Amino acid sequence: MTKIFLATLLAFTAAPALAEPVLATSTVQTADLDLSSAKGQRALDLRLTQAVKEVCGAASDVDIAGKNDVRRCRVETLARLSSERDQRIARASGEPIEVAAR
Repeated sequence: MTKIFLATLLAFTAAPALAEPVLATSTVQTADLDLSSAKGQRALDLRLTQAVKEVCGAASDVDIAGKNDVRRCRVETLARLSSERDQRIARASGEPIEVAAR
């Protein structure tokens, strides 16, 4: 009886893990940057990298799978941003960039 109860309890506590992943977002302001200059582009890259770190989070050093997930999230998120980054630099726009990760 105790084993059945424990299995039922574990089944109910695992249910939230099956829900949709939470979407984390961060907004990178660009209005104060001169994206036509190398200095402004470096500043943008630093801001985007920091925002990606924020939205992808971190994992414990002992959680290898978690570390791999974070690394994958960062690479994929930066890859998705690269086109918009390049367009903004080409237009030298001052609009903010929305950063999101799953």
